[in-house]
Formats: sequence, C-alpha cells, structure tokens
Amino acid sequence: MRKNISQTESLTLDESALEAAATHLDDGAVTPSYGPWRDGIVRLLNDALATELVCVLRYKRHHFTAHGMASPKVAEEFMVHANEEAAHADKLAQRIVQLGGEPDFSPDSLSGRSHADYDTSSELKAMVRANLVAERVAVESYRQMIGLIGDTDPTTRRLLEDILRDEEEHADEMKDLLES
Repeated sequence: MRKNISQTESLTLDESALEAAATHLDDGAVTPSYGPWRDGIVRLLNDALATELVCVLRYKRHHFTAHGMASPKVAEEFMVHANEEAAHADKLAQRIVQLGGEPDFSPDSLSGRSHADYDTSSELKAMVRANLVAERVAVESYRQMIGLIGDTDPTTRRLLEDILRDEEEHADEMKDLLES
C-alpha cells in the first residue's frame, strides 16, 4: 500500500548521501548507505556460496555413482541440478565481489560453512532423499537470509529470491522423483 503524502511533505533525496557517493570511487557500487550491513551480507553470501558448492559436489557424485534401472533418468537430473547450483555459486561470488568482499572457495572450510550436507549414499532412493533434504535446507536458509536482509540491500535480496525460486523447483523435482 502506498503512503499518502500530504502537500506539506516532499519527496527529496539526501544530498549529503549523494555527495558521499561521489567519493571513494575504488568502492565501486558500494556507497556509504550500505553502512554496517555490508560485512554481514558478505558473510551470509559466503555461507550460501559454500552451500551451493557442496550441493554441486553432492549432485555430481550422485550423477556419476547412480546405478539401477531408473538411474539414467535420475542421474541426468542430478547433473542438471549440479550445473544450476554451480550457476548459483557463480552469481553469489560475483555479488560478493561487487560488495567489496572476497568469495571464500576454500575447500578446507566448505562443509563447515555449508547449510546443506554432502552425501555418500550408494542407493538411488537414498541419493534422491539426501538431495531433497538438502534442497529443503537451502530453501529455508534462503528464506531466512531474505528476511534478514529485507530492504537493506535490494539487489542482494532479488538475487537470493531468484535462487530461492530455483531451489523450490529443485525440491519439487526431488520430491517427484522420490514418489515415482
């Protein structure tokens, strides 16, 4: 709902913020209005990056180790998801850099920072179940991040909303595979 603005109120930009934005050009898109939130957002994005990378690894392992009569179709779905998770990771890393942060690809800390688990199941149904669990965890973590960020950083929020939509689709697809 739009706020009614009386004739005595005016919509004006903060001139001092505009002047501040004209300085510190090395900061790129990060203007002073990001305030103290930027570091926390970068931390959230790095944890999301770790989650996406662990998901890529889990899906690829499942793709290459799936066996049984239904495995070719399911294995192909695993590879599609691995590629989509890798695209999410790339977008997150790009946003981290845009915010002046460093994307953390350290293999030593990936599983500890990831919201989702890696999985070494060997049975196809267990693989699908593990991927469904991971997708549901990803959905919940993205929902929480979106809520935490709110209007503080609309660009990051929209990125997370796009990824959330994909993760919800992945969860639905894993649920369908589990039921078939």
